[in-house]
Amino acid sequence: MLTIKQILDDKEAVIRGLEKKNFKNAAETIEQVLEIDNKRKAAQSELDALLAEIKTLSKSIGMLMKEGKKEEAEQAKGKVESIKQQTVVLEAKKKEAEEERTQLLYTIPNIPYDEVPEGTTAEENVIVKTGGGETPLPENALPHWELAKKYNLIDFDLGVKITGAGFPVYVGQGARLQRALINFFLDEARAAGYVEIMPPTVVNAASGYGTGQLPDKEGQMYHCQLDDLYLIPTAEVPVTNIYRDVILSEKELPVKNCAYTQCFRREAGSYGKEVRGLNRLHEFSKIEIVRIDTPEHSRQSHQEMLEHVENLLIKLELPYRILRLCGGDMSFTAAICYDFEVYSEAQKRWLEVSSVSNFDSYQANRLQCRYRNADKKIQLCHTLNGSALALPRIVAALLENFQTPEGIRIPKALQPYMGCDMIK
Repeated sequence: MLTIKQILDDKEAVIRGLEKKNFKNAAETIEQVLEIDNKRKAAQSELDALLAEIKTLSKSIGMLMKEGKKEEAEQAKGKVESIKQQTVVLEAKKKEAEEERTQLLYTIPNIPYDEVPEGTTAEENVIVKTGGGETPLPENALPHWELAKKYNLIDFDLGVKITGAGFPVYVGQGARLQRALINFFLDEARAAGYVEIMPPTVVNAASGYGTGQLPDKEGQMYHCQLDDLYLIPTAEVPVTNIYRDVILSEKELPVKNCAYTQCFRREAGSYGKEVRGLNRLHEFSKIEIVRIDTPEHSRQSHQEMLEHVENLLIKLELPYRILRLCGGDMSFTAAICYDFEVYSEAQKRWLEVSSVSNFDSYQANRLQCRYRNADKKIQLCHTLNGSALALPRIVAALLENFQTPEGIRIPKALQPYMGCDMIK
């Protein structure tokens, strides 16, 4: 969440940033935050004055007793007790204001960086790079859901029987392809210096608030109500929360973690071909990369993460493009975000496979994830994460783009993991 210092340092810039994110009533909300904070400050000021008075009176009681002025000492004691009762009221008032301020700040999104383009929809995102080339396809090329059936790779109907729509069952070489991609992505991440984590796939509410899924995306997560736990929408949540309430040393930064998990999302979009097959699921596999860094180095970390994801797509021989998201299409918590999309030749459309974001200090403030610099000062870290990569649409693109009359070609980088060069 935003810090009060951010708001006080340049209130107008904060409001402009929120307006770029299409946050309604930005100016009014920020004024409300400051009004509540002023209440907190006033309570704190009164409290400090009363505590100082108690300290002075307490010293005088000892002096009065020494001087034999017992009656005056008793009067001073009575005054101290009366003031203490006032401090209890002020402590409660201050705490109430702090809680009210925090709850309001939870509802305010992060401020986008200056280079984030204006815009409200995905159509206003900026294409910054394209790579890969067109893949020649046979006549009457099939979409991946038909290829999955033809080669017995994925059983969507069986998933519906067992669980419901959006929970596919991977079979035979389809299951093997999933495992091959997971191992390939993890090996590439480790080679790039990321330490692998195997976190839980359910988290408590504190973790959800820490990374910003709560309260913003509560309706999009599966909630285990009896235990008040949430199925994770991404490994970002448990991995980043490792560093909740932690003070790191500057020498430890950047922290680089990766994790493979199943991910769960209640929202699955509308009906039609755009959500058919693997295009949008309720459960899917994903490898996430997470960084914790200093403010001075986080932009460099972000660039390195973008290069890492791009290199994965190059090795998979897929046509891709990189988009800088506009303010209205960015996540609630991101300061800047780039999406990677691969082109599906059979569907004739782009499929998002990764989002790589820098959250600046927004998540770190919620998490109280801090570091001690060379001057021994404690500061908020910057947090970053990205998909490297999400499997469903990668699998869809691989099946569609590499289909041949003989079968589905496996890219060279993946062949050692698959143990074959063709799915037949």
